[in-house]
Parts: sequence; structure tokens; C-alpha cells
Amino acid sequence: MNEIKIFSPATVANISCGFDVLGLCLDTVGDEMVVRKTKDKKITITKITGHDLPYEPENNVAGVAALSLFEHLQPDCGFEIEIHKKIKPGSGIGSSAASASGTVFAMNELLGKPLSNEELVPFAMKGEELASKAWHADNVAPVLLGNFTLIRSYEPLDIISINAPDNLYATVIHPQVAIKTSEARGVMPKSIELKKAIKQTGNMGGLISGLFTSDYELIGRSLHDEFAEPYRASLIPNFNETKEASLQAGALGCGISGSGPSIYALSKGKEIAEKVGKAMENCFKNTTINYEIHVSKINTQGIKTLESN
Repeated sequence: MNEIKIFSPATVANISCGFDVLGLCLDTVGDEMVVRKTKDKKITITKITGHDLPYEPENNVAGVAALSLFEHLQPDCGFEIEIHKKIKPGSGIGSSAASASGTVFAMNELLGKPLSNEELVPFAMKGEELASKAWHADNVAPVLLGNFTLIRSYEPLDIISINAPDNLYATVIHPQVAIKTSEARGVMPKSIELKKAIKQTGNMGGLISGLFTSDYELIGRSLHDEFAEPYRASLIPNFNETKEASLQAGALGCGISGSGPSIYALSKGKEIAEKVGKAMENCFKNTTINYEIHVSKINTQGIKTLESN
């Protein structure tokens, strides 16, 4: 292969009780990217559509991830990158992760897959670090591996893939106001009291157990956030109303997607997930805030190849 076109999906990170360690992969929204080999041994970004982003590789999350992998593999070629942004930066559904992960996935495919998708995670994290000033994998891991992912450890990096229950759906509303991950981290305290940490640990254990056993009620009882939501909720327009409306519509649970402003809900079945979407929409349709709604089954594959030659 000399050229590949891919779909790099959006993600929901934290999933309420899994701050920086849990993520899930969406199926209905994502970036498209084209990466091709070149004779010049360098990384070049040749085209960006959808949003105004830097073309200099060292200032672009996709470029930084690509440079990191390029330095590691030392290939006998270079790469040109086209980025077609469908996920708005600052949306809270993994825009930077999609670009960074998509680039390293495509390069690895063009080089004959010298690394596994899991081994690509640290290189994609380099792009995330540029975007959020934090070394986290709860977006890039589900992009590359699909399904739910648990980051058991960062030092050393230890990622566990968790299959989603067959009938689990995500609904996401993206109020189109920008919240930078670095800013959202700034409103959080530097330490959490023991009582809250105990609750959070119990909820995360409950969520993992619920996913493995397809216990939807347990999943719902566990989707509660003691760490970030109490401090970040005020940054997101109509958050409390949207959460309450989602639960009334039948959602198992509802919370902040990543650092916001997107709000996600998990539901049993597509019918309820779509009903939740309408309830979310009702919370914003009489405001001046533009929004997008996505209803998605959990993406079990992650990044998908669209074309190659």
C-alpha cells in the first residue's frame, strides 16, 4: 500500500466514574484522514478541511503523533497527511484523539503493521499531550482498540479491552461552545477527599462488572462521578437540566463526555437512546446555542479502513 483512507471515530472518556482511565468508542461520528507514502523522509500535512488547524507538524496533534512514530520506526520513506475534521476541536468527544490515533494507525498500516494497535497508543498519546497538557489514553485507546477500554496503569502502560453489552447505546449532545481540556482540568481540585475516592472506586468497579456481565441496572447505578462532574458541571450550559431529562427519558446514566461541553448518556436499546436524544434536544432547542446530537451503538472495531491502494 502507498495510500490509505481511514475513519477515525469519536470517543467518550471518563464515563463518569473512570476519570482518565475509562473510555468508549462511538460509531456514527469521526474524522476521515488520508495518509500516503512519500519519497522525502519527512512528515507533511498537506490538507485540512472542516476546521482551521496548524499545518506545521510540531504544532498539530496528528503531526506530533506522526513525528513520534516516525522517529521510533525510522522508515525508508516519508508521509503526507490529509485531515478532514468531522469532530469539532474542544467538543469533548475526542477530536484530538481521533486525529492523533488516525495518523499513527494509517502509518503503521502502510508500513506493514510492525506494531499492534495497542503498541500504537503511546505514540497517539503524544498528540493528546500537546492538546491537553496531560498524558492520558482514555480517548486514544478506544479509538485504536474499539469497545470500552480501561487504563489499569500508566506506568507501565496497561490497557484492558472490555466488550460492550450487545444492546448498549450511547447518546451524545454537543452544545457548540468550546471548552479546552486544559481549562476544564484547571477547575478541579488537586486532591480528592478519601470519602469521595471510596465512592468513585466502588462505582468504577460496579461499572466494569456490569459491562462484563451485561447487567444494565448495575451499569446505571455505577454511572456517578465524584471527581470531575461536581466542578465541571457549571462550565456546561443546561447540564443539570439535560442530565435530569435524560434520566427521565429512560437513560441508564448521564454525565460529562470527557472534559465537556458534550453530555453523554448510556441506554439499553436504540429506541430508548433515541428518546433520550429528543429529551436532550428539548433542553437546548429554545436557546441560542447550536448543538449536534449523535446516537450510536458502541463501536467494537475502532478505526476503520475506508480505502487503500
